[in-house]
Amino acid sequence: MTTSLRTITLLTALLLPAAPVSLAAEPPVQRIDHYVRTVSTAPSMAGEFANLYVREKILPATVLRSASLEGQVVLFIHGAGTPAEVAFDVPVEGYSWMNYLAEAGFDTFAMDTTGYGRSTRPHVMNDPCNLSEQAQQDFIPNMLQATCTPSYGFGATTIESDWDDINAVVDYLRELRNVETVHLVAWSLGGPRAAGYAARHPEKVGRVVLLAPAYSRNRSASAPAAVPVPGSAFTKQSELDFFNGWNRQSSCTKQYDPQVAATIWQDMLASDPVGATWGTGVRRAPSTAVWGWTREVVGNTRAPMLLVAGILDVQVPAARVTEMYEDLGASEKVLLDLGCASHNAMWEINAPLLFDASLQWLRDGSLDGQTTGIVRKGYYE
Repeated sequence: MTTSLRTITLLTALLLPAAPVSLAAEPPVQRIDHYVRTVSTAPSMAGEFANLYVREKILPATVLRSASLEGQVVLFIHGAGTPAEVAFDVPVEGYSWMNYLAEAGFDTFAMDTTGYGRSTRPHVMNDPCNLSEQAQQDFIPNMLQATCTPSYGFGATTIESDWDDINAVVDYLRELRNVETVHLVAWSLGGPRAAGYAARHPEKVGRVVLLAPAYSRNRSASAPAAVPVPGSAFTKQSELDFFNGWNRQSSCTKQYDPQVAATIWQDMLASDPVGATWGTGVRRAPSTAVWGWTREVVGNTRAPMLLVAGILDVQVPAARVTEMYEDLGASEKVLLDLGCASHNAMWEINAPLLFDASLQWLRDGSLDGQTTGIVRKGYYE
């Protein structure tokens, strides 16, 4: 396999034990941290080096017992705000999606694109004046005396720079594990990130699982007239924002465990030590302009896909996921209609159903024996 012209370098690979409260598999799932060095195409730091954080979870025996890991390498890709290691590796027993697949024999990885989590953050994200005027209000008067003029009045990243980041990591994993293809699992804005990447590089992608993909039939095919795109450079989420957003789409009894939610929020702050010092603590994420992942592109996509729609999701309503299912050109496609599930389905009561569905799809290419159609789960009388 030839290595991409892009510079892909392993900076560190730290073998770490699973978190104290995570799954106690025997032998335990282990964590390895990687950093992939690449030349950034994000408009806020174009041409500079970026270090992309990649977390690996694996059973130690997985590599030893496999002549080849082809078909066993999975890359998780995050959405618009929560970094991947927080979204997919919750340090509470039964809630780590990465651990679930790792225990089934997959080599699982989760990456943060530029500006997220432990990956390089553009310096423009350190200036609270580069938030929207409305977001700035939350820091008055403790951090700011009044709203202020941005020092960088553009989105920090774009969908194109995200695709470039994903390509750097995918090529790194192909080289690391000597495989041709990598499975992709993504959430929310990870939909256009992962599926858009799969449309561009079908030869590098195996099967795809998308939870609440942020699909729009009306998305523009071409980049905006002006790039970088004018607007706030980044966004923030406070603990109040986090819980208010979740609670407005939680109507089932014991839909989520408050203690699990509190752990997730603490993980969120730990992933952003700078944001954690702002006010009562916030999680920062770059504003990302999205284009190019259109109805036509989706219609021409052939990668086998499992789409998951949470019936209570108000951020990406189930109807939009159904539209993507209808428009998707893949001959192997299943829509999982998941009851009692919000946008945060992987952190809720029906997470085991979601995790099992992803395992079936990645392992067998089917869900409950179906390679196409709609499967309904998680509805309680």
